[in-house]
Amino acid sequence: MSAIRLLVLGAVRQHGRAHGYQVRNDLEFWGAHEWSNAKPGSIYHALKQMAKQGLMRAHDVAPSTVGGPPRTEYELTEAGEEEYLRLLRDALLRHDQKIDELTAGVGFIVDLPRDEAIALLKRRVAALEEWRAEVTRHWTPPDGTPDEWGHIGEIMKFWVHSANSGAEWTRGLIERLEGGAYVMAGEGERSVDVLPDGVTNPYAAPGAD
Repeated sequence: MSAIRLLVLGAVRQHGRAHGYQVRNDLEFWGAHEWSNAKPGSIYHALKQMAKQGLMRAHDVAPSTVGGPPRTEYELTEAGEEEYLRLLRDALLRHDQKIDELTAGVGFIVDLPRDEAIALLKRRVAALEEWRAEVTRHWTPPDGTPDEWGHIGEIMKFWVHSANSGAEWTRGLIERLEGGAYVMAGEGERSVDVLPDGVTNPYAAPGAD
């Protein structure tokens, strides 16, 4: 899975139609250029590539207010919607994905119905617990002290710690969702505005327009 695909699909989807600079501005405001590969070049490449793949539909619109060629606005096709939801579910479900993929999934979790999001996260907890048991059973010395393996034992400690902390955080999110936190899909309108037109993004990457 690629986090950039999920991020770009999700950013376009929340607006209905969006041009490249708008997608870039949104993702930079979320800090995605710091914790993922959502750099300007990657964003514009993803938009064009997914349009070629039939996941987005491109529309040429009026020239920008500062001049130059017409901007291209993108919207998800039916295939793009299916791909977006597939990537989103996968990001929340898997216990072994990269941190940028999980972060992107959490960023768009509200696009799922509450019951479905909770069910996916519960499966994630179960997978983390199973993985921890596997590590403990097969990769930890019989006396339970990885120290005797020297610095290699630190790997086992890290794996177990990651499983424990990941499961703890996920249980907390499940509890918050079960308690009614956030407006999930089908529960009402949510604002999609990230930055009003003309407002400078204080979190933009250096050199951003």
